[in-house]
Amino acid sequence: MEIVSVAYDHPDAVRLQDEVQLEYVERYGDGDLTPLEASHFAPPRGLYLIAYDPVGRPVATGAWRARDHDEEGYADGDAELKRMYVVPAARGRGLARLLLARLEEDARAAGRVRMVLETGLKQPEALALYRSAGYAPATPKFGIYRHHQDSRCFAKRLRP
Repeated sequence: MEIVSVAYDHPDAVRLQDEVQLEYVERYGDGDLTPLEASHFAPPRGLYLIAYDPVGRPVATGAWRARDHDEEGYADGDAELKRMYVVPAARGRGLARLLLARLEEDARAAGRVRMVLETGLKQPEALALYRSAGYAPATPKFGIYRHHQDSRCFAKRLRP
């Protein structure tokens, strides 16, 4: 497996983002409406990763972007996890966990103090991953879905 940093608008990234949006539609009835731009994931204030299988197919993605105190409930020093996704044929191999660790490491190196994420009740595998990786429910909630009943926000300290 090869993990590569790419731009948010790289063709492979766009394809995987389209796939994850379809999965959100299946699970929730709508895609993720969070406003995202390529510049949000440009180092050193973010990172977008894609994992490629041995024959060069993109099979997993994950990203973080810097967030600071704002009206959506973020705090100074936050790194927001976005677009974690593994194609169905590659699930169960630990790719999400590997990407998550790399993203946390990069955000820590960039000076971010807390990794935050929002997911939903209809993604039990995501909930299990984040809990097992040391993420705890975040209070108060943050992001555009903070008022949705099915939304769950998590956080993990990156620095003491």
